[in-house]
Amino acid sequence: MKYILVLGDGMADEPIEELNGLTPIEAAKTPNVDKLALKSEVGLVNTIPTGMDPGSDTANLSVLGYNPREYYTGRSPLEALSIGVPLKEDDISLRVNLVTLDDTSDYKNKKIIDHSASEITTEEASILLEDLKKAFETEAYKFYCGTSYRHLLVWKEGKLLDFTPPHDILGKEIGEYLSTEGIFSEMMEKSYEILNNHPINIERVKKGLNPANSMWFWGAGTKPILTPFEEKFGVKGAMISAVDLLKGIAIGAEMKVLKVEGATGTLHTNYPGKAKAALDVIKDDCDFVYVHIEAPDECGHQGNLKDKIKAIELIDEKIIGPIVEDLDKSNIDYKLMFLPDHPTPISIRTHTSSPVPYLIYNSTKQVSNTFMYSEKDGERSGNKQEDGYRLMEYFLKN
Repeated sequence: MKYILVLGDGMADEPIEELNGLTPIEAAKTPNVDKLALKSEVGLVNTIPTGMDPGSDTANLSVLGYNPREYYTGRSPLEALSIGVPLKEDDISLRVNLVTLDDTSDYKNKKIIDHSASEITTEEASILLEDLKKAFETEAYKFYCGTSYRHLLVWKEGKLLDFTPPHDILGKEIGEYLSTEGIFSEMMEKSYEILNNHPINIERVKKGLNPANSMWFWGAGTKPILTPFEEKFGVKGAMISAVDLLKGIAIGAEMKVLKVEGATGTLHTNYPGKAKAALDVIKDDCDFVYVHIEAPDECGHQGNLKDKIKAIELIDEKIIGPIVEDLDKSNIDYKLMFLPDHPTPISIRTHTSSPVPYLIYNSTKQVSNTFMYSEKDGERSGNKQEDGYRLMEYFLKN
């Protein structure tokens, strides 16, 4: 038996008036998922433990079968694993977003317009980060380039502090969310002076793109320790994702990490390349593959309803369809699970802790039901996984 998990990050949502009360999942044209749903188990799962923040870090740990209450030590340390940054026991790792602030004169009165600076390219971001390193890097503070707007700071012998994710405060004045640890607020304010009129950003504005005109620190944590996935579940696993967080989780879990050319973490990622990579690794040396697509989440944060629906349709057309067709033709026994990690509702442009719909299809044991794959039918089905981290074992071993 082979196991495929396809995760549309942030795909779940709430009923939208513009869609006559439908959610993006319901409004999207998904013939492949619709066909599977009638032969699958459909249900709801709580991926976020009560009292924990609904981040992609906790949610994806949960979906992968790791209890966040036991394994979560912060988001940035997981990304550090992906970038290859060694962490010591007393190091604190922080995410460094390159964000877009408005042009209000006083820094504390500025608002976050875009948490991703129009999804700035890694090539542009690396140039900006070099100038920030020259200004701020010391023995205590080391900067590392990641992907697109997502970067890293390691604070030697630091302490854990509370920071606010930038996508949680889009459109809000940043003053009350600045760190009480003065050095970080000072670096952020100084970064605006360095970046706002940087040649890279001047060119971006000319092209109609948002400038990456400030750093934003968040996601602090300590060195993570994960039980190897194969040891935990008895199957060899692989990860396909364009996002450092997911690659870092996989590295920590000693899973195989596959690089797909053109995988960007945006709406325009290489969907066929991800599907092919999943099929290749399943037919080669792995029993389980986790195919992560970031696009629905990014569209949710942008408040872009049209593109969020498009992202879901592309997952159906270019990921689900080709994988199912190929495995069926190859006469390979397989189970496929499809779900989001958390909702990212268009109305609020950030994550929530609401349960998300899941679909589990077993090619050797098809069921017959009348439920479609959606938030509403997931609830109507009566199938409910209260502890999200238990869903992986249920999927693999039931």
